[in-house]
Amino acid sequence: MVLKKTNVLMVAAVALLCACVLLLAGCSGNAPKKEQAPAAPAAAKQADAPQYKLQTEGKLTIATSPDFPPFENLVDGKYVGFDIEIGKAIAKKLNLEPEFVNLQFDAILPAIASGTKADLGISGFTSNPERAKQVDFSQSYYTDDLAIGVMKSSPITKDTAKDALNKKDVKIGVQSGTSGETYVKEHFPQATLVPYGNSNDCFAAMNSGQVTAVCTNSAVVEKMLSDAYKDAKIVSKIATGEEYAVAVSKSNPELTKAVNEALKSMKADGTTETLLKKYL
Repeated sequence: MVLKKTNVLMVAAVALLCACVLLLAGCSGNAPKKEQAPAAPAAAKQADAPQYKLQTEGKLTIATSPDFPPFENLVDGKYVGFDIEIGKAIAKKLNLEPEFVNLQFDAILPAIASGTKADLGISGFTSNPERAKQVDFSQSYYTDDLAIGVMKSSPITKDTAKDALNKKDVKIGVQSGTSGETYVKEHFPQATLVPYGNSNDCFAAMNSGQVTAVCTNSAVVEKMLSDAYKDAKIVSKIATGEEYAVAVSKSNPELTKAVNEALKSMKADGTTETLLKKYL
């Protein structure tokens, strides 16, 4: 009797143990799994990623009007000039590949404002309140003035230019949409304003006698006269103190910040000064 009772107790104990094991296994299988936190390096990488928008991933697309030496020009099909080098240096600071888009000067700001065709506009743009209604501008990277050129055969001189240019029979060539155009409208209202799509056409028109004079940025007049129009002369220099800046879409403020940081770094490490000595 005692042995039989002991066997029964042992069987019951084993059965109870098996039931507990099965119950624990079932509970473990139904327990919700905890989600693992993202790895720290991936999170850090996402936080450091640029927040600005680009036309093409990995590229900085820059709109320019390459007819404005020594700032931008085409030589043997290649973009050259001070502004071109500024654009390349900005792209390098942002670890991007520069890509230039050829647009007529007065078409660049509308393209930048609409967020199409280019990320930046770098083409001798003077930052002013009127243009700032369309786009955002970076900090200034160059300061320039205006100048007026005429052919050496013209009777207009430095002493007579102020009055001689403000006459009905005088035609003054300007690049459409530029500060030169604005200046002529304000200071020579009696003269006939003749706008051209690019500055090359302005000087060609003066050389052929279609216009009496050309008004544009001082460095451009000096460059054109020294390289291609040696029979022309400067009769007026106007200290306008124009601040050149990079144009960026208002919908892309993070890119404006990045460009400003790049320009600040270029000034600090001597890049800008080196380019100024090379081109200006």
